[in-house]
Amino acid sequence: MRKIIIGIDLGGTKIMTGAINMAGKVLGTPVKVPTESHLPKEIILKKITDAIEKIISNLTLTINDVAGIGIGTTGPLDIETGVILECPQLPTMQFFPLRDAVQTYFGIPVFINNDANCLIFGECIFGAATNKKTVVGFTLGTGIGCGIVIDEKILNGTTSTAGEIWTSPYKSGIIEDYISGTGVSKIYQSISGNDRSSLEIYQMAENGDVDALQTWAVFGTHLAVPLAWSINILDPEVVVLGGSITTAYKFFKDTMEVNLRKRICPVPAKKTKVELAQLGDYGGFIGAACLVFKN
Repeated sequence: MRKIIIGIDLGGTKIMTGAINMAGKVLGTPVKVPTESHLPKEIILKKITDAIEKIISNLTLTINDVAGIGIGTTGPLDIETGVILECPQLPTMQFFPLRDAVQTYFGIPVFINNDANCLIFGECIFGAATNKKTVVGFTLGTGIGCGIVIDEKILNGTTSTAGEIWTSPYKSGIIEDYISGTGVSKIYQSISGNDRSSLEIYQMAENGDVDALQTWAVFGTHLAVPLAWSINILDPEVVVLGGSITTAYKFFKDTMEVNLRKRICPVPAKKTKVELAQLGDYGGFIGAACLVFKN
């Protein structure tokens, strides 16, 4: 009998499900389906269970070959009870006991955590931060997420909200107003007077557009602020950056680094590294699967 682990990355837009072996190798082809978060919770749950069953079937295995299931979901959530709380991205699943529902369906251990925590956790086990004792990671995409891992254990905090920095006051609003896909668009609009998506602004920067390049430079200046907060508080060995916005890393790296080093203590200013996540599009479900390893 060969044991595998199933990981699920549940977001408001998509559900990505995949299997890994005990060495972290992705097995077979992951299953990606739209969440359609407006649908009833029972239908979203069925999307999850159907994807798990498809993964197992495609590998010509049975549920007895699965050591456990890990779920990384957008939050907030109660990690102890496995219940999704007041989550705007999953409106029909609010106060739904997702962990117990999946565990009851399959009859094997299920573990759940915040999706940003999972992504960074996966990088600690199999990616850019392997063998590091103290790691802080940020996911940059629709919003900003943060995960903290110490001695290969996720720091959840007293109320399961450690790392939820997105609401932190910053300038005229909160930090997510500036560090997010929407934030990139707002910066571009303030510079050019035009509306563009963050993807379009990235593509324009690739073509040398001056306003787009300036937008990313300003974005890097803003990003340096929460990175500095985390380094000054936790003194990590490495800060990992993941998420879709890191595709544009080369355009904001320099201003981020310059402003970051100005804001942190002298010793970490010389030593602390910022690294890009290595697990790519599969990082979410790989990190979720890693919850099984550590439980």
